[in-house]
Amino acid sequence: MIQAFGLTSNARKEHPPAVDDVSFEARAGRVTALLGAPGAGKTAALRLMLELQQGRGITYFRGRPLHRIAHPSREVGVLLGDVPGHPARSVRGHLRMLCAAAGVPARRADEVLEVVGIVSLRDERLGSLARGMDRRLGLACALLSDPHTLVLDEPADALSARESRWLYGLLRAHAAQGGTVLFTTADPKEAARSADRVVTLEQGRLVADQGAGDFARTRLRPRVAVRSPHANRLAALLAKEARTAHRSVEVVREDGNRLSVYGSTCADVGETAFRHDILVHQLADEIGDMGPGAGTPSYGEPESIDEPRVSDAPSTAEMPSASTDVPRAEPPTRLTDVPPVAEEPEPVAEPHPSYEARAAATASNSATNSRLVPLIDPEESAGTRPRARAPRASQVLTADALSPLPPPISVRSAPSPLRPLRYELRRAAGVGTGFLTGAAVLVVSALTALLLARIGHTPQPRLLAAWPRELPLPPAALGAGLLGAFAFGDEFRHPALAADRGTVPRRMGLLVAKLLVSAATALLLAFLTVGCDAEVLYLVYGRELAQVPADWLSTGASWIGLVVGCAWAGVLAAGIFRSTTAGLAAVVAVPILVVPLVHKALAGPAVRTAEGFPMRMRKVLLLQWPFGGERYLSAAARVIAQPVGGALALSLTALLCAYLLTTLRSRVR
Repeated sequence: MIQAFGLTSNARKEHPPAVDDVSFEARAGRVTALLGAPGAGKTAALRLMLELQQGRGITYFRGRPLHRIAHPSREVGVLLGDVPGHPARSVRGHLRMLCAAAGVPARRADEVLEVVGIVSLRDERLGSLARGMDRRLGLACALLSDPHTLVLDEPADALSARESRWLYGLLRAHAAQGGTVLFTTADPKEAARSADRVVTLEQGRLVADQGAGDFARTRLRPRVAVRSPHANRLAALLAKEARTAHRSVEVVREDGNRLSVYGSTCADVGETAFRHDILVHQLADEIGDMGPGAGTPSYGEPESIDEPRVSDAPSTAEMPSASTDVPRAEPPTRLTDVPPVAEEPEPVAEPHPSYEARAAATASNSATNSRLVPLIDPEESAGTRPRARAPRASQVLTADALSPLPPPISVRSAPSPLRPLRYELRRAAGVGTGFLTGAAVLVVSALTALLLARIGHTPQPRLLAAWPRELPLPPAALGAGLLGAFAFGDEFRHPALAADRGTVPRRMGLLVAKLLVSAATALLLAFLTVGCDAEVLYLVYGRELAQVPADWLSTGASWIGLVVGCAWAGVLAAGIFRSTTAGLAAVVAVPILVVPLVHKALAGPAVRTAEGFPMRMRKVLLLQWPFGGERYLSAAARVIAQPVGGALALSLTALLCAYLLTTLRSRVR
């Protein structure tokens, strides 16, 4: 369940806070709607609950704050706005990438696509999806890691009536299997039909917290109250006449012989009863509290409907709505076809003494029935077991004895993906940007090599690398730097990892994965560039220009170090400055700004040299270098001693220290 206490957003200048001291509960096994007009504070409340926005208050998800949950995506599935994915990535590729981030098997992507009904669109690009399909994809992302709790912001936005009915049937099926569902809406009729409980916000404050039945009777909209011993017959006649006249009329049968007629008047209902000789005991207009902006068309779909509906109202507040428009049995049948995720949910602290026995029995049944949602305590979902793990409001609100406000909410960084290397491989290979960049680098390098060979007076190493003296870097190094900058630049531009946590994670596991993938890409690009240039020179000018240089070892080490160093500089700079452009600018700044400084520092007279450095290293570290390791160490030292190598090593060290500093600062915050 969800327990929110004292949610209050920070006020901006003279404006009041968007959310002011909001407290409510969303129980397990129930669908809870957060209702309010646009600007009432619904989205701000969700962001405060998910620790995406600074403010005060605290929210517990099954007894734990979100920052105390090791893997929040496995506990809470979130849908806020559009799916923040790269527009050129396929639907299936996007979900498989998120599978690696959440640590679930890749086959889970196909399973949730089947659940949300967009299997036929799995090869479509995210940028080509319609609004309704994008909402379905967002729901698939929320269901991907099999969470217990769903927190959805306007999930039915831009959906048709049929798609909305399907969506809320799916949410009700999740709740029926023990999960917790909280969604926001601006349509009071939609909240009454689809939720078990309705929490109403107005101008950032809580104005009502009611069961759906009470909400429909007291706060939905004006109605005509009718009491008649022939209520069923009168309801059918009213529906038939409204259908014939193409009028929007909804008739709700309540307890006993009472009817509530929405969209009609006392005169129309009385005339219908008189014409058909129906005895009426009561006929009166009832106008209750309308709630925030109820009845206005700005909530979404117009108030008019195709056909009037006659439905049974619930007898208690346990039922979700006063209408049976949403089918209840069909979506759960579809959900049970999906096998569960193999990972077990994290245990909750201080379990009930008999919980383990019930969990084992339920887990065996789950393996047979292939349920979608993870195992929860049945007594907790039914509301019969004492909630010992959830703190009381008094315990939370007295955390700061000197202040009447609840404790502050701090925005916390997200954990890194559980499988960062797999995530980075799928991220890099999921779009064609890297392949197009590599192809462009090979073409430019080949043309540059041909031009340099035609002009002449170019050393053989520079000719194979297609590096004119007039350019600060060869095309391969610039391309490797650009690909490295894309590694973090795309994360901030299309933050797939920040959909539920608000910030791209700065963790060492993700950084190491990006450095490894960018290094492998740079090595491949370096070898392909030299090979393509040599082949083109051989085809056009003969074997003379395609020969391997005599000092190929040191030259190759310098070439590999240059390309890989540029790729790493792009990764680190883009991670620090959160921009692909900044990452590429840092790569170009190395030869233009840093190399002249290093060259000037090394240009002066040297009193001593580092001759014999490898031998002294072996003596100090007591190491026996295998396979002539002194030669390789000497080559690496000579590479770093060069102006370009020294400048690149210095730049990489500075960027790495800056990245670590920003990471530590975000953790301290």
